[in-house]
Amino acid sequence: MNIKSLLLGSAAALIAVSGARAADAVTVAEPEPAEYVKICDVYGSGYFYIPGTETCLRIGGYVRYDIGIGDVGSFDGAKNVDHQDGDIHSTFYKQARFTLKTWTGQETELGTLKTYTETRFNFGNHNRGASFTPAVPATTFTPASPAVVSDNPAGFKGVSLNFAWIQLGGLRVGKDESAFNTFIGYAGNVIQDTIVPYGDFDTNVVQYYFDAGNGFSAVVSLEEGAGTVGTIDSYVPHVVGGVKWTQGWGAISGVVAYDSNYEEVAGKVRLDVTVNDAISLFGMFGYGSDNNLNDPTNVINAHGRGFYKQWGGNWAWWAGGTYKFNEKTSFNLQVSGDDDKNYGLAANVAYDIVPGFTVTAEVDWDHYGRFNDPVTNTNVNWTGADKKNSVGGLLRFQRSF
Repeated sequence: MNIKSLLLGSAAALIAVSGARAADAVTVAEPEPAEYVKICDVYGSGYFYIPGTETCLRIGGYVRYDIGIGDVGSFDGAKNVDHQDGDIHSTFYKQARFTLKTWTGQETELGTLKTYTETRFNFGNHNRGASFTPAVPATTFTPASPAVVSDNPAGFKGVSLNFAWIQLGGLRVGKDESAFNTFIGYAGNVIQDTIVPYGDFDTNVVQYYFDAGNGFSAVVSLEEGAGTVGTIDSYVPHVVGGVKWTQGWGAISGVVAYDSNYEEVAGKVRLDVTVNDAISLFGMFGYGSDNNLNDPTNVINAHGRGFYKQWGGNWAWWAGGTYKFNEKTSFNLQVSGDDDKNYGLAANVAYDIVPGFTVTAEVDWDHYGRFNDPVTNTNVNWTGADKKNSVGGLLRFQRSF
């Protein structure tokens, strides 16, 4: 065998081996498109499965900007100090808010496991109770200008955890708003719905919801309350119970609350009526005992107001409704009054510029019947303001998502 024959034989062998390996090679399949978000439509729109779990999650919230004038309700009579002469001037009430909401849902052998959270971040101006001392002697000011006056600065107003609850089946525990309000319903679609207040809100709860079918439902809620007036001072919780009957025409509902601090009882009944696709109406009446609420050592209880019965006197009422001009524009109205001859009126027009972006313009009026403080015998109403009649307006921009 010569060199030429050896080279040709080696080349033939390499070609044969290469061909065999090529025939045995594994073909790699094209990668399938990854499904990063799997839609979950069991609990409504906006939910998706958390990857690797059976839990459905929804994330939402809103960004809001309020511009207010006047001194009705939460407008708090915004004032500012002239830093040149110390005069007090009325000013705009301003607030920007970012609210983050989360919902989760999952089916279990014990029923649906749900959670809800809502956190609010605020920036704006408000009466903080601080003071301003003029840089020049008070004698240089006008007689109406005191040397030390309240200020109303703009700044961060803090973060609030408004909701953080867990619910399994009918059992709910965590941070919520009182069932005295949530179960029977808030007082209309106006911004200032508490000109005549209908109960406090923030509380920790242990609740159970019953769904009896045919539109009948009920709730029992053990609550902790909030603030120096509302928080329980022993191991006895506040207790709220409610029943509701809901039909296509509307609903009839009622709630009763026991205030364990003052051993007082308050209740509300409500009627909701859906007249047609454009008109919906409501009426609500509240009654509460106040024998132990007239405490002269407490600023709020000196006026017979507790955590649940926050209106003046024994009884109060609220009524109003919504009229939808079209799919974008609605008119909302609420009127209210109580036993102490306090009255309120709130009306607004809400317009959806585009889906998710609403502008609301509201006008509010209040009248305080008890103008003379029974404890200090001074000419102020129960909120500490010195006006018997007040008017305010609010312009709200809100982008919900």
